[in-house]
Amino acid sequence: MLKLTWYSHACILVETSQTRILVDPFLSGNPLAPVREDEVAAEVILVSHGHGDHLGDTVSISKRTGATVISNFEIANWLLDQGVENVHPQHIGGGFDYPWGRVKLTIAHHGSALPDGSYGGNPCGFLLYLEGKKIYHACDTGLFYDMKLIGEEGIDLAILPIGDNFTMGPVDALRAVKLIEPAKVLPIHYNTFDVIAQDPEDWKNMVEKDTDAQVSVLEPGQSIEL
Repeated sequence: MLKLTWYSHACILVETSQTRILVDPFLSGNPLAPVREDEVAAEVILVSHGHGDHLGDTVSISKRTGATVISNFEIANWLLDQGVENVHPQHIGGGFDYPWGRVKLTIAHHGSALPDGSYGGNPCGFLLYLEGKKIYHACDTGLFYDMKLIGEEGIDLAILPIGDNFTMGPVDALRAVKLIEPAKVLPIHYNTFDVIAQDPEDWKNMVEKDTDAQVSVLEPGQSIEL
């Protein structure tokens, strides 16, 4: 069984029987974060792109825990320059089989400059194959029709941004659910800042009225199991 904990924004902790995977660990400076960066532990960190609210505390957490960071080639090299010892570069469309599961990088329509202005390569989402389940974390993206191809994998859980302004808003996120046809959906990337304020319960009602997907609305720090 998989356990997923939402730490607000796009940060998710995925716990399997073999490992702990932390996605986009934006905790320091995050007004909704329920934990501090020195309180989380993980063996693996996934970084979708270089923006500070996603790269977040990757460097400090990885140095403290020894976690391996999986990201695109450009971000992986940048992290090495920051003193991170364990990185595994991948790139869009590429997957890799780790001892604990498979990670494939998917396209995402967004930007990816790093905090110091360095080139961060292309942003991505993540398709995770873990213990017989398939999780699609879209990360920061606008709507794109190839989400339908991702859905053909048979997605158990889709993690989708709904905040608007920087990513898909509620209407486009609903269209994404219709393209992906996941069994379950978790809305993210909303209410961290005023500019992405949304009502997730309204969105849940929209999705469950128009699709067969089950929506889980979590408070920061709450968990679901698959």
